[in-house]
Amino acid sequence: MLPLLLLLLSGVLVFIDQISKHLAVAFLKDGPVFSLIPKVFELRYSENTGVAFSLLENQRWLFIPVTVLVAIVFIVLLFRSPLRKYKTFTAACVLILAGGIGNLIDRVWHGYVIDFIYFRLINFPIFNLADCCVVIGAAFLFVFVLFIYKEPEDTGVRTWLFGMPNKEKEQPHGED
Repeated sequence: MLPLLLLLLSGVLVFIDQISKHLAVAFLKDGPVFSLIPKVFELRYSENTGVAFSLLENQRWLFIPVTVLVAIVFIVLLFRSPLRKYKTFTAACVLILAGGIGNLIDRVWHGYVIDFIYFRLINFPIFNLADCCVVIGAAFLFVFVLFIYKEPEDTGVRTWLFGMPNKEKEQPHGED
């Protein structure tokens, strides 16, 4: 039941992201920049055909399958991983999944990602709410891996990801 609620939470975040992008198109595209804090924080429409910081522009058909694969991995982790008992890990999965799907929708329907949040003071690249979800989720995952999770010595990668025991470790070995 909990994994379904977490998927629903990801869906709500995707919905909020898509509504914010719809509003950006409606009010910012072909319009003036909306300054929230003069010379510091603005809402400014932008179409990004790349990934973070506009890297790898016009590689849409690379980004789409990679994003789908990553989304599947995070869904499996939410349903199967024993790590889901950790709130930090679960929050990271929910946020990264939501952000990835939010930008995936844009790539599929528009061929680009709609960005609109701009920190003019530091000239930071324009971004959107889905990007915020991915970055915050990645930060949670980073904190989890470095400071929270301690891997038991007798587990392997399959156990860590999917809760499946490593068959090699279960079988008794002959004495040497």
